[in-house]
Amino acid sequence: MKKNMGGADRTIRIILALGVGALYYFNVITGTLAYVLLALAVIFVLTSFVSFCPLYTLFGINTCKVKN
Repeated sequence: MKKNMGGADRTIRIILALGVGALYYFNVITGTLAYVLLALAVIFVLTSFVSFCPLYTLFGINTCKVKN
């Protein structure tokens, strides 16, 4: 897998995942919505750690800085 996510994308995804986790922990979100958002949060964290987003590949997006 070739990296296609830059540092800003990774940071934003981790912050969003932490936010969803906090909302779930404090019972702000519950039920099916909570489980869907938690699943997305897990996907955000995993894609942030590997710096690769499959959707970016489908749409031809690359926010990773190219090294010369």
